[in-house]
Amino acid sequence: MRVGIIGCGAISAKHIAAYKNVGYKVTAVTDIDPQRGQQVADSCGAQFIPSYEDLCRHPEVDFIDVCTFPDFRLQPLKIAADAGKHVQVQKPIATNIETAREMVRYMRHKGVVLNVVSQHRYDDSMRFLAKAIPGGRLGKILQADAYVKWYRSAEYYSRPIKGSWATEGGGALINQGIHQVDMLLYLIGNVSEVFGYWQLGALHKIESEDVITAMLKYANGATGVIQASTAFWPGYPERIEIHGTKGTCVITGDKLTRWDVENDAGEPAPVESEAMSGASDPMAIPLTPFERQFEDFGRAIREKNSPLTSGEAGYRALELVTSIYQSCREGRPVAIADAAL
Repeated sequence: MRVGIIGCGAISAKHIAAYKNVGYKVTAVTDIDPQRGQQVADSCGAQFIPSYEDLCRHPEVDFIDVCTFPDFRLQPLKIAADAGKHVQVQKPIATNIETAREMVRYMRHKGVVLNVVSQHRYDDSMRFLAKAIPGGRLGKILQADAYVKWYRSAEYYSRPIKGSWATEGGGALINQGIHQVDMLLYLIGNVSEVFGYWQLGALHKIESEDVITAMLKYANGATGVIQASTAFWPGYPERIEIHGTKGTCVITGDKLTRWDVENDAGEPAPVESEAMSGASDPMAIPLTPFERQFEDFGRAIREKNSPLTSGEAGYRALELVTSIYQSCREGRPVAIADAAL
């Protein structure tokens, strides 16, 4: 596969390393900072293209990887789709539901594949649980919670666009906690109702939330809690806890750290103790899940079907996040309809 990258910030370096390991070729890059873009191009043997429009139409590119802030999604997506290119976007899929919906529908109409970077679905822990939970090994799910109690420094938020509604779509939940939102939806299913409380700029000088708590009611009857923050020094590994009638599992960071199930049988659980986490360092995340996700995206392109982390999956994660935000603003429970896209 031949890749064109839009945006040469920190996350693009992770993507480039993963592409190299799976045998994909980065053929072209672009960035609003030409000097930075040229440096990245030189480092990976790619061509620097000054215009993102030209990159989206590049004849030697199979898919576009959009590694920008989430307010810049629809513009390159439409140009790329019109040129028959597939598109991958960094999480979250967009800053608002209307844009996300248009993205999914536009790509579907053009017959090209949309992928959203949600690499934790490809962790060993998630691969195991995605089989074990539907297989009934935890029994009926009663409760599923996510805790993202991280810390980000004042320097992290020093640029005015960080933590802004317009550019990033919000704060701790949409940027840091959205991975766990996606994981809960993947393992447990849709959420039917939410109620949230937030603290806007509790520690940092930002307009959005750096502390938020939400209660969830899943469509299958289970309940849950999501807590997300970037204000809790020194930062602790993110955690998902799932409780069923037969037992409990805990994911800490990227690892399954507890599997306490009575009379369990079947494939041994891959329980580990050492986990990687971006609790205090955004780049302290493993490369393997990215590699697996990019390989799955390539498979979906070749086979003309949907990747595991499809545009629809990205839409559902954003839908839950924005519903929680709506509840926080309005001080009431918000119902989420399971509407078709």
